[in-house]
Amino acid sequence: MKPQVSSYTVEVGGKPVTFETGKLAAQAGGAVTVQLGESQIFGVATMSSTPREGIDFFPLSVDYEERMYAGGRIPGSFFRREGRPTEEAILTARLTDRPLRPLFPKDMRNDVQVILYAWSADGENPLDILAVNAASAALAISDIPWDGPVGAVRIGRVAGEFVVNPTFAQLEESDLDLRLAGTSEAVLMVEAGANEVSEEVMVAALEFGHASIQPIIATINQMAAEIGKPKRDYPSFGVIESIKDDVYAKVAPRLNEILSQPYVKAEFYGALDQIKAELIAEILEATVILFKFHIAAIYNCSKFDFKKYKKNKGTLIKQYNLFRPAYFRN
Repeated sequence: MKPQVSSYTVEVGGKPVTFETGKLAAQAGGAVTVQLGESQIFGVATMSSTPREGIDFFPLSVDYEERMYAGGRIPGSFFRREGRPTEEAILTARLTDRPLRPLFPKDMRNDVQVILYAWSADGENPLDILAVNAASAALAISDIPWDGPVGAVRIGRVAGEFVVNPTFAQLEESDLDLRLAGTSEAVLMVEAGANEVSEEVMVAALEFGHASIQPIIATINQMAAEIGKPKRDYPSFGVIESIKDDVYAKVAPRLNEILSQPYVKAEFYGALDQIKAELIAEILEATVILFKFHIAAIYNCSKFDFKKYKKNKGTLIKQYNLFRPAYFRN
């Protein structure tokens, strides 16, 4: 049976960016190639059928794999094999992970793996931004529960004008290198380097970048609506509400007490650890069933109370003169 290939092209900063799916990795949750110029990234996303036991975090891994053939080269080692990931590959994987991770359900424990392959590097268009968009599109059309999509762009500034997804040559002349990813409503990730640009320029670049990702997000949403798979159900491993209420009733007075004191980091976390230890001892005397849910509830309550206290009573009390004077010598 011939695969059903779907292709979508969107103009970003005056350049066509093409998303294509259906030709490869049909058994994966979602698989998409993204191309800008002659640079091309292949992104694939999969999720395990069952949750991983014995963990209290969401197991997501993002890998970015460079290939020498992307630049028309053959590895120079004796065995002609690819080497370990370069520093750039590791940083690109982290760059991709940061905007994706917050949009997954926090109570999911199924393993999710996103793999990005550099298939073609034209030496003109950087691949890192394409990797983020490929991962976003693969997740959006997959059966993996995810509250995306996200879009990503790089913003440069050449001769005082912002440039979307500048080439390597333009980056040499740019006094700003800002990578931004986010949803249609908010910015989720910013990484930037600049040659002492003003705050006004940086704020304008952020606004310009967020506006520039909107066509990408619209295109990925269109892909998800037309060819996306139904999202899979998953077993929830969130904090049980009855346990959370019980824990909060026990710790709320103590939390309010320590939050009302002048904030000294060591004392604050020391008091918090003491509350946890006392509550854990009390729980262990009563039951060891659902123990991990009690621990998660303690953590959630401390975060919730901190935010609520700050919202209701304003800025927390903070001691001044906590830092030693800095000394310099020529």
